[in-house]
Amino acid sequence: MQDIVKRRATYADLEAVPPHLVAEILFGDLVTHPRPHGRHSRAAARIMGALGGPFDQGIGGPGGWDFYYEPELHLGAHVVVPDIAAWRSGRVTVNVDDPYFVAISPGWVCEVLSPSTEKYDRVYKRQIYADFGVPYYWLIDPRTDVLEVFALRGGQWFLLGSFAGDVDVVATPFDACPFRLSQFLPAIAEPKRDA
Repeated sequence: MQDIVKRRATYADLEAVPPHLVAEILFGDLVTHPRPHGRHSRAAARIMGALGGPFDQGIGGPGGWDFYYEPELHLGAHVVVPDIAAWRSGRVTVNVDDPYFVAISPGWVCEVLSPSTEKYDRVYKRQIYADFGVPYYWLIDPRTDVLEVFALRGGQWFLLGSFAGDVDVVATPFDACPFRLSQFLPAIAEPKRDA
């Protein structure tokens, strides 16, 4: 019986993926999935809006963070594309005129769950983020209107809190400015329309 040796995905494999797909290299495997759909994209945009003002721009909050939407992270042999990542100000410099990737672990990552990405976000990418010392990891599920907040302690993820419904959230590392969960989740924030 002949052993089949699986080839590890390369960056050239990732570059060959059509632009309508998001491509990542996770534990040596090329993983692709469709670009986010409306609810997913809207939730990510609202997170950027709600947190970006006080924490990135310092509007009504302490500032001190730099937020990026879908940055390409090169973490060892892994190439991951979180929905949103943030670094303490000054840790990352990106030339906005060049295609970019970042090889410095962020201080916070947020993934918006969808059927095509949930397994990767909850299992594989969460392990990669732990291995590379990302201190805070948020998971938002716009299908169930739930936010889960995790902190890395001793290489393990600990759930700091779960939030659901139209509630005030005080969540590390952005606990200096509480926010309404409905700011993030389109299902809560947008009125239901009759068919």
